[in-house]
Amino acid sequence: MSIGLLTCGARPAAAYDQSPQFGDGRFHNPVGKSALGFVGTLGVMWKMLFEKPADATPLAPIPVQALSRQALLDAPDDSLWRLGHSTMLMKLDGHFWLTDPVFAERASPMSFMGPKRFHAPPLSIDELPPITGVIISHDHYDHLDHDAILALAPKVQHFVTALGVGDRLIGWGVPAAKVVQLDWWQDTRVEGLKVVATPAQHFSGRTLADGNRTLWASWVIDTGRTRIFFSGDTGYFDGFARIGERYGPFDLTMIETGAYDAQWPDVHMQPEQSLQAHLDVRGRVMMPIHNGTFDLALHPWTEPFERITALAQEQGVALTAPHMGERLDIRAPAPSTQWWREGQPATK
Repeated sequence: MSIGLLTCGARPAAAYDQSPQFGDGRFHNPVGKSALGFVGTLGVMWKMLFEKPADATPLAPIPVQALSRQALLDAPDDSLWRLGHSTMLMKLDGHFWLTDPVFAERASPMSFMGPKRFHAPPLSIDELPPITGVIISHDHYDHLDHDAILALAPKVQHFVTALGVGDRLIGWGVPAAKVVQLDWWQDTRVEGLKVVATPAQHFSGRTLADGNRTLWASWVIDTGRTRIFFSGDTGYFDGFARIGERYGPFDLTMIETGAYDAQWPDVHMQPEQSLQAHLDVRGRVMMPIHNGTFDLALHPWTEPFERITALAQEQGVALTAPHMGERLDIRAPAPSTQWWREGQPATK
């Protein structure tokens, strides 16, 4: 189902009733998410606070390639730069697009505590060129940065979000005319680019009281010549195969590979599942994302890179993991250089 930009803007809560994903005042996954329970949640919090491995964060500065506005303007089409975590800048048909723009020092509602960045962004928001569109997968703090949205708003033409997330932006002061909100399987076109909201298995919320009041999504980004899949955050589920059937194959898949744990399998994938998701959607080259910027789990920070690299080699899957700030040719991505090992002390 296509949604034109003329339908964008704030929606009353009742409008969500038309979504198959919405019921009882909240959005739901097709398959119910298992709950940790009170005791389990306390256990995770204890481990996060007091039982972190020493190498959950880098032991030395990680390499970042600085960017400039002129370098972006001079770059050819089908260029991509990873700015950190799930924040990607893409140049497609002469237009710049951002995914899940997070520039804050912490992925947290508080500036003084919470997961802190391992590295600065390769460039500032002020240095960015005009942005045609921003795609937002869901409203968690490591994907939706309030201050970044407000700073970006004057230079962004369109914000494309899952249902409800756009209403957050409008509530923050983003002009409603700039916002389009999509349910799963709906699409819109912006300057010739087709953007489709596709299913994901996750959850949403920014406080203890607003859980699942907004929808989460994965995304298909299609220029007509180049096709990209952006997973957002998700557990593994059979929806990937359906996405591949409807929209594959993809030149590049940007697949969540990080912040996983056996205690929350429904909402984040283990690397084995991330690789299977890439295969399910019929990707040609996989780029693991959702790693390398924030400490959001209990595994060593390099583990997602190491595990997915080994798995891809075993199964003959083309993998690319560029430096933060490095230009990637979407049509012909360079193989990984294992930059996460640079300058890091050897660990046992």
